[in-house]
Amino acid sequence: MSMLIAGVILWSAAHLLKAAAPALRSRIEQRLGPGPYRGLFSLIIVGSLLLIVFGWKATMPRPLYTAPMSGGPIIAALVLAGLVLFFSSQFNGNIKRYVRHPQMAGTLLWGIAHLLVNGDSRSVTLFGGFAAWALLEIFLINRRDGAWVKPGPAAFRNDALPLVVGSAAFAALTYFHQALFGVAVL
Repeated sequence: MSMLIAGVILWSAAHLLKAAAPALRSRIEQRLGPGPYRGLFSLIIVGSLLLIVFGWKATMPRPLYTAPMSGGPIIAALVLAGLVLFFSSQFNGNIKRYVRHPQMAGTLLWGIAHLLVNGDSRSVTLFGGFAAWALLEIFLINRRDGAWVKPGPAAFRNDALPLVVGSAAFAALTYFHQALFGVAVL
């Protein structure tokens, strides 16, 4: 479990640095240079992902609570919405007019969906950890950036693309979930 916890903490800390301590992040980037800083950040993220994957596999799950749901259309809708929100952060569409942090909101929905169907220790560590990171990231970015200035209206195609990409990712993850993660979605 310690590898899994370390991976989630390392992932979160690396991503939170920009919002939690922007001056420190800037000093590190200035000292290293932009390219080496991005390289170091990438290595930390890859390392955190390796810790998460190997920590997940090495951890024997212990039941913590009885999951209130067992899958179905509500969970599928939460994950699909999470993926659409996640990808919409990359496009200047109307979704960003209504959701200030679509990528973090998508991560939060993904985490909540998984917590609704998994009540074991490693699931709570992983999905709860990512959901907590997303909430903290939203809070810190809002504090750093101040009042939200909503973007203006955008062309419909800017919303259609994340909908298509998110739906395709959802279909692929649903189809390959058993092979990749050992649990069938349907």
